[in-house]
Amino acid sequence: MATHSAETLMAGDLFKSEGFEPVPLPGADVRYAPHVDLGAEPGWLLNVLRESVPWRREEVFVWGRRHLQPRLVAWFGDPGKGYAYSGISLIPEPWTPLLLCIKGFVERASGANFNSVLLNHYRNNRDSIAPHSDDEPALGPDPTIASVSLGETRTLIFRSRRQTPPLTRKLRLESGSLLIMAGGAQRHWKHGIEKQAAPCGPRINLTFRNIVR
Repeated sequence: MATHSAETLMAGDLFKSEGFEPVPLPGADVRYAPHVDLGAEPGWLLNVLRESVPWRREEVFVWGRRHLQPRLVAWFGDPGKGYAYSGISLIPEPWTPLLLCIKGFVERASGANFNSVLLNHYRNNRDSIAPHSDDEPALGPDPTIASVSLGETRTLIFRSRRQTPPLTRKLRLESGSLLIMAGGAQRHWKHGIEKQAAPCGPRINLTFRNIVR
């Protein structure tokens, strides 16, 4: 497939050509493709990343208290592209050949360029991520974030930030899928993955980002 840039091809046209479907979220440009080419079978990628990534369990500062995150994380990126959120400061690990390969496939599918990636390892059904928006100043206004899912299917819940009561949408994230959040997605919506009662296997999520400051 030829490489396209955001300047030469409308994002919506590129998403459509790659099998993306729009997720109906007012004020946002969110697209989902259940299966994309990542260069290797999703289950194989899951197992290699589980064993090779230097996973960490961080403490976050929320509502005046420190808590251990209910998942494992890792941050990779270009030199100097650190990231901070909820009292955590992450210094990037150098890109591995495998992550660079995945990044290349994601960039071709999304039409965007990325200089960093946050990996989240959900070990079982008790791991989760609280509703949040990726709106840190380092990401710039209205960032484009590309989210790859590997392993167990989990439900991503979107909640509107400016409606009372909040509008809610749910999206099942399949293994080998790619979710693109762009436009006003972070300004108008929060997203998260809740704990679930039923046991399940591991899941790894890679969210590719572009640190601009």
